[in-house]
Amino acid sequence: MKTKKQVLFPKHQKILEQVGENIKLARKRRNLTATQVAERASITRKTLYEIEKGNPKVAFGSYFNVLRTLNLQNDFLKLAADDKLGRKLQDLEILS
Repeated sequence: MKTKKQVLFPKHQKILEQVGENIKLARKRRNLTATQVAERASITRKTLYEIEKGNPKVAFGSYFNVLRTLNLQNDFLKLAADDKLGRKLQDLEILS
């Protein structure tokens, strides 16, 4: 079965690139080499490179394992946690 190609608008790609840069900076602040992080996250050095570049084709689990390696796994809990729009829509549904 063919998979659809992931298409991102440039502004959304920039968000992923910023995430990658944040991960890279966190690694460097901890004085860890790319090889060390890749080994501890059970990914290849190339996959870590792609994560640090913000490649959208890298599996979500790989991003998580890198954050776990950097002791930043709880940052995943912040994803979509403050869903203001969803709460407003839910409130409107309740009032209807």
